[in-house]
Amino acid sequence: MFSVILKDVALLSAIGVTLAVIMVIAGRLLSNYGQCKININGKRDVIVTGGSSLLSSLNDKQIYLPSACGGRGSCGACKCKVDSGGGPLLPTEKPFLSKAELAQGNIRLACQVKVKSDITIDIPASIFNIRRFSATVSEIIDYTYDTKGITFKLAEGEMIDFKAGQYVQLETEPYNKVKQRVARAYSISSSPQINDSLQLIIRYVPEGVCTTWVHQHLKIGDKVFLTGPYGDFFLRDTEADIIYVAGGSGKAPIKSILEDLAVKGTSRKMTYFFGARTLKDLYLTEHMKSFEQVFENFSYVPVLSAAEPTDNWTGKTGFVMPYFKETIRDPKNTEAYLCGSPGMINAVTKALMDNGIPQEKIYYDSFG
Repeated sequence: MFSVILKDVALLSAIGVTLAVIMVIAGRLLSNYGQCKININGKRDVIVTGGSSLLSSLNDKQIYLPSACGGRGSCGACKCKVDSGGGPLLPTEKPFLSKAELAQGNIRLACQVKVKSDITIDIPASIFNIRRFSATVSEIIDYTYDTKGITFKLAEGEMIDFKAGQYVQLETEPYNKVKQRVARAYSISSSPQINDSLQLIIRYVPEGVCTTWVHQHLKIGDKVFLTGPYGDFFLRDTEADIIYVAGGSGKAPIKSILEDLAVKGTSRKMTYFFGARTLKDLYLTEHMKSFEQVFENFSYVPVLSAAEPTDNWTGKTGFVMPYFKETIRDPKNTEAYLCGSPGMINAVTKALMDNGIPQEKIYYDSFG
């Protein structure tokens, strides 16, 4: 009787192993899409191995679509037109598409589209100017208890051409339990006139994969990879008055814009509101105030929302929005440039529009 049971167990085990092998083989066969062609803008074909996302397939061919979240499907930055071969629109894409984009029918998130057959896409020509750079960490500055300024020296002979306000994607190295590289987007904080290096301002986010790596593992002399430049957050060439609003590491792109203007010159009226909680959250204050001596009509206005009694703060308090009214001269001839969290962007945008600034003249870089 016991031997019969053993035989039955052995038979069941053999069947289980056989089924597992069949499933593995079937999975490989079903996911083996062979070589697929991606036609870009009707002008260029690239051949890739099918089965990966459109975003990563293009990356493998040194074509870098923006992806602030590193391809996790949480930022919506990697939108492109997929004219054929992309399959049905996925539920993971719909929250990132506007009504107009949904109606258009061919706007997709490249990180969610899997290349399973030949595919036809349309992307901006500027994407082909985006490159992957090798760099070395040359300086680390502790601006505050949770904010660092990191300078990256590009490899010998490398130069980056960017507009003040744009961003790059920084790639991490594996560390601790993080076994794979990830990429996250950070605004360039240095001047475009310096093209053989760049600085990023990175604020620590608890449990953030990239910020933890930067704050706890990155050292001077380390080699890193950066991809860019990306983004359409840059100063428009007009004579309109300007209101800048930032918080935390949102100071980065506006610092770059001001340093660029210091070289090029401007007579535009500019007011820069920087929101922080307490005195210890302020940084680069003297550098920002120094632009009041560079530009004939510029003001830097830090505002603390939760100043401590020991701060002995005599400046503006609360939120930045109530101070807009006293700053705006002509709302129809005013532009706003905002950088910070989605919540801050939404609240500030509403306040600016309530003060008469047209929505189409409000530009922002959201950290969402």
